[in-house]
Amino acid sequence: MDMKFNFNDLHIFVRAVDHGSFAAAARHLGVPKSTISKRVAELEADLGMRLIHRTSRSFVLTDVGRDFYDHARAAVIEAEAAESVVQRRQAEPQGLVRITASVPVAQFHLADRLPALASAYPKLDLQLHVTDRFVDLVREGFDIAIRSHFAPLPDSDLVQRRMRVERITLVAAPDYLVRRGMPGHPDDIVGHDGLLTGPASKTWRLMHKEGQEIQVTPEARLIADESLVMLRAAAAGLGIACLPDSMSAPFIGSGELVRVLPDWTAGSVTSTILTPHRRGQLPAVRAVIDFLTGG
Repeated sequence: MDMKFNFNDLHIFVRAVDHGSFAAAARHLGVPKSTISKRVAELEADLGMRLIHRTSRSFVLTDVGRDFYDHARAAVIEAEAAESVVQRRQAEPQGLVRITASVPVAQFHLADRLPALASAYPKLDLQLHVTDRFVDLVREGFDIAIRSHFAPLPDSDLVQRRMRVERITLVAAPDYLVRRGMPGHPDDIVGHDGLLTGPASKTWRLMHKEGQEIQVTPEARLIADESLVMLRAAAAGLGIACLPDSMSAPFIGSGELVRVLPDWTAGSVTSTILTPHRRGQLPAVRAVIDFLTGG
């Protein structure tokens, strides 16, 4: 005989047995007690078998009901497991995410993190475009832009999420400091060779951890607007440079650079993730943003 019944009725029957009464099952499922009673009765009618002996206060399973319950409960568990698999697959970030970033951000923030991101989300298709020019995210079809900046970004239609804020500190090679001496105060910077980011940045504005500020002007030994060039020049002993912590940290760890005036900083740099509002709602884009911000 071809048995056909409503799977929802099977689920309700299992929950009723699990909770020991129609009333408790009704509370658990958030439906009236009469609904539980009616659906179990419908199931019995479809099966042509009595599953439960009812009393005014509780119920007792029939012999057939006990056997049926064992198989029904297994079926419900399997169905819930199948639904969970589908939900996990739907929630798993997948698809193309296009990222644009400046050269320093790519070198010092993304080079190590993107492989880890790709491993964490194997269904993501990541594309990174590295450029220092301003990119129009919407017109050029990017999902995410990562920009480093010293002042707050202007208001726009893009959603902003801070990735990191880091100090800019003074560093130099040990052999340079042996030759020229370790500055003990910002005033001692005068006369030292400085590695500058541009002709307009000849004067450094230094801030003490307790709030004091002072401006100093080193001798311009090299001017370069590329971070890796500055880093290598400092490590080669060419002079003192102001660099973000993330760039200088590996060289400090290896002993190629040391901090100069460690109680002073030359400001800070912020890295911000920008995304068009609608794209930022996509699970794949959200997963990338959360990963990069440590969220």
